[in-house]
Amino acid sequence: MRSVIAFVFLFFSISNFGQAPNTLTANDKVYGLSKFWQEVNYNFVYLDKVDRQMWDNRYKELISVVQNTKNDYEYYRELQKFCALLKDGHTNVYFSKGIETLGNMFGDYRIYLKNIEGKAIVIRTNLSKKDEIPVGSEIIEVNGKPTQKYIDEDVAPYISSSTDYVLQDWSIFYLLKGLEGETYKIKIKKPNQKIAELTLTHKKTEEKEVFPPFEPEKKLLDFKWMNKETAYVSLNSFGDEKIDSLFVDKLPELYKAKSLIIDLRYNGGGNTNVGTEILQYLTNDTLLYGSKTKSRSHIPAYKAWGKSISTKDTINNSWKKRAYLSYHDDYFYDFDYAPDTIHLKAKRIVVPTVILLGHNTASAAEDFLIYADKQQHMIKMGERSFGSTGQPLFIDLPGGGSARICTKKDTYPDGREFVGYGIKPDIEVIPTLNDYLKNKDATLEEAMKYLKKK
Repeated sequence: MRSVIAFVFLFFSISNFGQAPNTLTANDKVYGLSKFWQEVNYNFVYLDKVDRQMWDNRYKELISVVQNTKNDYEYYRELQKFCALLKDGHTNVYFSKGIETLGNMFGDYRIYLKNIEGKAIVIRTNLSKKDEIPVGSEIIEVNGKPTQKYIDEDVAPYISSSTDYVLQDWSIFYLLKGLEGETYKIKIKKPNQKIAELTLTHKKTEEKEVFPPFEPEKKLLDFKWMNKETAYVSLNSFGDEKIDSLFVDKLPELYKAKSLIIDLRYNGGGNTNVGTEILQYLTNDTLLYGSKTKSRSHIPAYKAWGKSISTKDTINNSWKKRAYLSYHDDYFYDFDYAPDTIHLKAKRIVVPTVILLGHNTASAAEDFLIYADKQQHMIKMGERSFGSTGQPLFIDLPGGGSARICTKKDTYPDGREFVGYGIKPDIEVIPTLNDYLKNKDATLEEAMKYLKKK
């Protein structure tokens, strides 16, 4: 994707609507629903993967549902749930600014969660609660339901995601998100296997100190020597082209490296060109092959003609095939494709290289991995990438909300799909709860072991 992406998703159950504004009329609500449905039908690049009968039937059902929502919050929740049916990480519905939520604050408690080994694990609390809710505790029940059942019924259906594993990550991260005044009853299993029950009500927490303390905010680029031979560079965003000059500033050091680790695990995307500016220093090739792209093509007359054309009519007839596909919203425009030519005169750094990736390696960072795919001196290590990229169309919705709809499909140059699947590492490393509790970076350690053998 060639613009910065922001992962802003609000999804949770609610039992107290006192804080939610109520500004939208029934007409506003139907208009917003219809506008989103219409723009998806016309522009969503993966519409061919959607069950159209299910999609249209749900739209018809929602016409009456949205009119009866109690407030703006309930209304936008219905739109988010509708959007989630598309299963795309670059297609989302966002609340209006008037809807304020709390994530991890519950008055006397602050609780931060992370998906570790498929479980909702407490990774941080406010300092005064570190003994009552130890790091490593697992939330095993929410509002009377086993955690996974609660996720499946009350959290995941509102999340737009291209991949199941990111869906699980976000479901756990936002497991207890809600409006001020909302109450959750949770059951926790502590590391010593003792069970504790808590009733938590969303309220701003005044205590500032947390345990363990927050890590320092990541710089745009982090650099260090792992040993005398291996240099580590973490490229944490391609959303600011300043990272290119920061990388160039490190070249005198990097030229000394006999092996290299490039960390993309914290890179959520940005501008594809920013990443390729860096990659050109890491290869001897003169051509870099990026993703192939396409978008849906609309010619209304073709769609009209296509209504009377059957599948058998399209055999050996390109005109009828185009009309048939247009009628079925399945006709695409392939953008011109050509590799990027490198004119760099500077010295290159072509040494054994490990690229670290994970579930948060997204969008333009995934494009970087596509360009690096055929580099023989590079391997990918870690977990599958985010599995979503593209060019969103942004639209305004009633009451100050908004939505975005993915309009561009990206694949490997040979047509292999990675959106919806993630880019698979050559060597998979899945961190464990024990790794987390010991503050052990298992992926980085495996990268060092690999490079030592090389």
